[in-house]
Amino acid sequence: EEVAIKLESVKTRHAQLLYESKLYKILQGGVGIPNVRWYGVEGDYNVMVIDLLGPSLEDLFNFCNRKFSLKTVLMLADQLLSRVEFVHSRSFIHRDIKPDNFLMGLGKKANQVHIIDFGLAKKYRDPKTHIHIPYRENKNLTGTARYASINTHLGIEQSRRDDMESLGYVMMYFLRGSLPWQGLKATTKRQKYEKISEKKMSTPIEVLCKGYPMEFVTYFQYCRSLRFDDKPDYSYLRKMFRDLFAREGYQWDYVFDWTILKHQQSGTVPRPAVPRVPEPAAGEGEEAADPAYGGRFDF
Repeated sequence: EEVAIKLESVKTRHAQLLYESKLYKILQGGVGIPNVRWYGVEGDYNVMVIDLLGPSLEDLFNFCNRKFSLKTVLMLADQLLSRVEFVHSRSFIHRDIKPDNFLMGLGKKANQVHIIDFGLAKKYRDPKTHIHIPYRENKNLTGTARYASINTHLGIEQSRRDDMESLGYVMMYFLRGSLPWQGLKATTKRQKYEKISEKKMSTPIEVLCKGYPMEFVTYFQYCRSLRFDDKPDYSYLRKMFRDLFAREGYQWDYVFDWTILKHQQSGTVPRPAVPRVPEPAAGEGEEAADPAYGGRFDF
C-alpha cells in the first residue's frame, strides 16, 4: 500500500507539520480529506505519513494545455465548494485556496477532489460556542497573492468569505487560462503584491468574467457582499452552478478534460462513469473518504 511522506526539518524556524497533522485529525472522516497514518520525529525530521493522492488540479491544468472547459470547471466547482464548506464546518478557514492544494484521488477515488495543505489554516470561531474571531486590520498577506481576496490584500483578517472569493479566482483561472494580474514585474515581493492588489481592485468583475456565463459574475458579487462573520450559502452557490450545468445540457459523467486527453494519448475510449446526481454536500450523511496525498501522475 502506497503512502505519501511529508518531511520537515526539526530545525525549521516555523514548524508547521505538527499543526497540520492535528488539523487533519480534526477533519478526519470528511469526504476528500486525506487520512494521516502516522506523525512523529525520525532523526532530524518531523514526519507525517498520509494517504497517497493523484495529481493536483494545477498539474492537470498544465496537462490540458492550461485551459479547462466549462463542463470540467462546473464539475470541479461542485466538489471544491463542498470541500471548503466541510473545512468551514469544522471551524477552520484554509487561507491558501489554490489549484496546487486540490488533488484528485487514485483508483476508485480518481474522480474525487481532495483538499490538502493546512499549514496556513486558522480557527475562525470557537468550535463549541461558535463565537467568531474579532475583525482586525493591518494583517500581513497570508496565502498566495494570485488567488488572495481583495480584503486580504487590504490587510483585513481573513474569514470564510475570503476562502470563497479565492475559489472564484481559481475557477476563472481555469476557464480563462490565466488571471489579469499574473506576470506583473516588480523588484521586491512587497511591490509585486502591491501591483497584484492594484490590478485586482481595478479589474471589474464583469471584465474578469467576460465571455463566460453570468453565474460567475453572480458568484463574485455574492462573495464580495458577505460581511466578515457571515456564513456563506454554499448550497445556493452549488445549485446555481448545477443549474447552469443542466442548462448547458452537460452529462454529470465525470469525464473531465484530462480523462479525454489521457485516452486520446493511450488510444482508448474513455468510459464515462454512470451519469449521476452530484455528491451530497458536506454533512449530508456522507461516508468517510478513503483518499490519498500528493504525487502520482500515472497516465
